[in-house]
Amino acid sequence: MSERLSNAPTPEGEYFESGRFAGLSVLLGVIAFVALALCGAGAVIDPRQFGYSWMFAFAFFFTLCAGCFFWTIVHYAVDAEWTVVVRRQLENMGVLMGIIALFFIPIFFLRHHLFDWMNIPAGTEENLDSKRAYLNLGFWVVRAVFFLGFFIIAAQLLKRFSVRQDKDGNPKFTIWLRRVSFISLPLFALCITFAAYDWFLGLQYRWFSTMFGVYIFAGAAGSSMALLVLVITALRKAGYLTNVVTVEHYHIMGKWMLAFCIFWAYIGFGQYMLIWYANMPEETRYFLVRNTESWWYLSMLLVFGRFLGPFVILLLQSIKKHPHQLCYVAAWTLFMQLLDMYLVVLPALHGTGIHLSLWDFVALIAMGATLAFAFLRIVGKTSLFPVRDPRLIESLKLVN
Repeated sequence: MSERLSNAPTPEGEYFESGRFAGLSVLLGVIAFVALALCGAGAVIDPRQFGYSWMFAFAFFFTLCAGCFFWTIVHYAVDAEWTVVVRRQLENMGVLMGIIALFFIPIFFLRHHLFDWMNIPAGTEENLDSKRAYLNLGFWVVRAVFFLGFFIIAAQLLKRFSVRQDKDGNPKFTIWLRRVSFISLPLFALCITFAAYDWFLGLQYRWFSTMFGVYIFAGAAGSSMALLVLVITALRKAGYLTNVVTVEHYHIMGKWMLAFCIFWAYIGFGQYMLIWYANMPEETRYFLVRNTESWWYLSMLLVFGRFLGPFVILLLQSIKKHPHQLCYVAAWTLFMQLLDMYLVVLPALHGTGIHLSLWDFVALIAMGATLAFAFLRIVGKTSLFPVRDPRLIESLKLVN
């Protein structure tokens, strides 16, 4: 619950001074350019390995941006107050979906190196033939365009209406934003579920799980909240939002990190337990690979590092109310999401054990630097928090 103090003054906004960070922006741009050029070389030199490396990096950044979009629409759907002062950064990261869509283009061109079902002619495999109505190139492309198009359009609408409200405070924009969010919620569930099936589970099309889409969502929601903690803290360290975001907001962000730490573990365990109990060969192949050879060590690290460790730490209220300490947990959570996506993607290529490749790191750096460069360009164009949102005062005076 929050205390409503309607007589508190409304701040006039706070703007990111892009000129202060021009050097960082140039550095990120150079790194992105060089890394993307190296990625082009990798696609020529070793297209199969590079394809999986690119898919791994794409999975990581797609889940982060999709998670930020999710938190934005939930904010409006439930008429939340606490998120008002941090919502603009969720919007800024959500609109990066436009760049994520561009990152999908290499996946299309490398599709024959990634998705074996595209290389098997009809009549060769009975199990695959039964899925041809869904697993065919034309429908696969249409779905990808729909998924990415939805994220881009909805994220842009949310950002545009939010910024327009900054000018005159017209409450009609809040109504429009809620309408967009209510429409987006079921579409988001549909898109992230089937995108997970098409792009990540599709790497091993013979395996299936009805819980896989929810598993990807759980990781996306938890890791994007961790990313929000790091972004807000970085802005506060640079001198922004110091009188806007308080320890009370950090406390709630920490509680959401804890909630999705538990939810991710619940879905992951439920999926594993049901498949292990049924012991059907067509279902167990996914975990057999990840529980043998050197993959087993990474799987165990994920179990302890993504759930048990953060769960115990985030139970402490003192951690959640201490921004510096919460940032360590948030950074670790992002690393565990990276490891999770690595375990989802790369064993489909290297089933006999871990095989680190230079292209794994190059793809990550290329996408990360590009998105960071774009974020620095976006963040300075509007106030760092909504200045005319009707719930701004309640958010500023939040008390848990």
